Amino acid sequence: MAEAEEQEEESEEEPKLKYERLSNGVTEILQKDAASCMTVHDKFLALGTHYGKVYLLDVQGNITQKFDVVQVFGLYSGEEFHETFDCPIKIIAVHPHFVRSSCKQFVTGGKKLLLFERSWMNRWKSAVLHEGEGNIRSVKWRGHLIAWANNMGVKIFDIISKQRITNVPRDDISLRPDMYPCSLCWKDNVTLIIGWGTSVKVCSVKERHASEMRDLPSRYVEIVSQFETEFYISGLAPLCDQLVVLSYVKEISEKTEREYCARPRLDIIQPLSETCEEISSDALTVRGFQENECRDYHLEYSEGESLFYIVSPRDVVVAKERDQDDHIDWLLEKKKYEEALMAAEISQKNIKRHKILDIGLAYINHLVERGDYDIAARKCQKILGKNAALWEYEVYKFKEIGQLKAISPYLPRGDPVLKPLIYEMILHEFLESDYEGFATLIREWPGDLYNNSVIVQAVRDHLKKDSQNKTLLKTLAELYTYDKNYGNALEIYLTLRHKDVFQLIHKHNLFSSIKDKIVLLMDFDSEKAVDMLLDNEDKISIKKVVEELEDRPELQHVYLHKLFKRDHHKGQRYHEKQISLYAEYDRPNLLPFLRDSTHCPLEKALEICQQRNFVEETVYLLSRMGNSRSALKMIMEELHDVDKAIEFAKEQDDGELWEDLILYSIDKPPFITGLLNNIGTHVDPILLIHRIKEGMEIPNLRDSLVKILQDYNLQILLREGCKKILVADSLSLLKKMHRTQMKGVLVDEENICESCLSPILPSDAAKPFSVVVFHCRHMFHKECLPMPSMNSAAQFCNICSAKNRGPGSAILEMKK
Repeated sequence: MAEAEEQEEESEEEPKLKYERLSNGVTEILQKDAASCMTVHDKFLALGTHYGKVYLLDVQGNITQKFDVVQVFGLYSGEEFHETFDCPIKIIAVHPHFVRSSCKQFVTGGKKLLLFERSWMNRWKSAVLHEGEGNIRSVKWRGHLIAWANNMGVKIFDIISKQRITNVPRDDISLRPDMYPCSLCWKDNVTLIIGWGTSVKVCSVKERHASEMRDLPSRYVEIVSQFETEFYISGLAPLCDQLVVLSYVKEISEKTEREYCARPRLDIIQPLSETCEEISSDALTVRGFQENECRDYHLEYSEGESLFYIVSPRDVVVAKERDQDDHIDWLLEKKKYEEALMAAEISQKNIKRHKILDIGLAYINHLVERGDYDIAARKCQKILGKNAALWEYEVYKFKEIGQLKAISPYLPRGDPVLKPLIYEMILHEFLESDYEGFATLIREWPGDLYNNSVIVQAVRDHLKKDSQNKTLLKTLAELYTYDKNYGNALEIYLTLRHKDVFQLIHKHNLFSSIKDKIVLLMDFDSEKAVDMLLDNEDKISIKKVVEELEDRPELQHVYLHKLFKRDHHKGQRYHEKQISLYAEYDRPNLLPFLRDSTHCPLEKALEICQQRNFVEETVYLLSRMGNSRSALKMIMEELHDVDKAIEFAKEQDDGELWEDLILYSIDKPPFITGLLNNIGTHVDPILLIHRIKEGMEIPNLRDSLVKILQDYNLQILLREGCKKILVADSLSLLKKMHRTQMKGVLVDEENICESCLSPILPSDAAKPFSVVVFHCRHMFHKECLPMPSMNSAAQFCNICSAKNRGPGSAILEMKK
């Protein structure tokens, strides 16, 4: 089947319809006789010719029946009707529900509009519905309404009420109705579309209100839309809310300036109230279009299937709505591969002629041809998926064009896994031209994708040319790691001083391999090395580390200092050594070490501090060894810091030290000022003031004396305040105790006498009894208590008075 051509100029807009020329039986008919009309009904085509023959065709155009007269018969039943007419029959319309027994009706056109229907005796009878206005050339039947067109206009007949409900006159009476016939189509049961000449009218059949009926039909017609087209209309058909219009086109030649018949057009338009919007337009190449007139074209359609038949005397073309396969074809033709791939993925259940993989491969090829290698490689991930064979094919294709680097980031690394040769080929490509890219792939790719020994040898060969290349050395260390050759890997990492050396040691437990490399590790990163060594004391002992660092005392100090910070006792055997190390490399931490260590030999520490003239450390050691007076003297003589001396005296809280401090300061006015300002709360200032020589000038003496008096006044105020608080609290507590003691005490059969241990209440409540209850909640029978002494008539709880004569001294007495 040959496809109908579209417009001569290629359009960027996707067409809405596709076209096929109906062949097979139709070709055989049209070779003998020209087609004049066609009717579509229930998937069968009735083709009429100029010689009055009627052929029944299937949708492929194959002949199933041939008639010389008008004949109506059931395709799947035995009923049949045929009739010979005295004039040619140009048009016929069958009741939409002809198969039902109550709907055996059809109408024929010509000079009269005849209605044929089956009577009760199974006979056919006819009735004239209309005549006298010229030939009837178009009839359409929908539901209960029959629409027909004659020379005067369009009429609609209601088959139920047997009334004609409207007459729509034709607009352009200058056009010959036989040359420019009317085209009719029903959009639905109440919407009729009329095309005549260049005019299109959309008519709606509506129910008339009961109050308006009188002698009028129950229905009327309203024209809801009317517009003009550029060409003469040869046929109409509905398409959802749009219209399909077959147009007859005449154009003027630029050379001869004569009018000629152009190819017919099939347009899809959107009707509006007074105009229309063109959706698409196709020019059709039909056989003999140069000789055809407007009346030679017909448009028929199959409801529910979006099939449109364009009939001309020598050709029948079928127009179909384009499906998803056609949409993809158009996208591929326009090289819109990405959109085609997306459309195929969305509609993969509906497409029949295309495969997503084929579209994807075409897309990759297009990108490669265009030079977009990176995009093409990225698309391989999605398109090739888990197809290892296709992956390998594409890799070799990228190799041929020298773009292995482009596809390398997107190669599958798990599912699927390609042949090792593929990965090795790409690694060799990078090794020849891009060391950094090669190192990146080695880090990202699992070691089992390729033959590790082959790549190791290749790297060694390159290192022979550039032995100090850090990138290659690091990559070789990673390859050794993949190959579990940790010793060689560790040696390279240490040589490079690479940060991953500690991770390698931890991950693969290489502590036995680093016992002789501790200095190298410490030189590289002492903090990380010390942390690692201390975290793994069970694998590398403290003794071993100290021995290895013997020749590097600065590193030895770093290790022992951190060990001491973690645990003051683990490295106690090295505390004596640490005194010298702190003194040499870290004096700020010497004093804190001396304070925190309980295993440090004080004599050795004092000797080292005195040799180096470390005053603060010496003062601390002297005071710790009990020689506070020497320590104070050193503060005064060496540091000349009265505040520090006073602070030291306060810490020791020794009267003799204060005496020494006063004696040392008595001839030094600045020291006297410092003592006057700070001594008031620890020593009686009078002792100091009496010893000041007459006539000695003391800086800021007045301020110091004022401060002493203020301090004394403050002490008095504090004491008075405390006294008030104590009195108030005592009174409050006394009142609380009194309220508590005034409360009643519950006595029941569960309570016992604290003396005889028998129940406090008698079993017979009628008998008299006497019970004594103390505020301490101890209870006694009165007879069980000892008699009051001669000195005091008050009674006391035997239990509580033995401990303390307190709250239980008063009693509650119960008698009955």
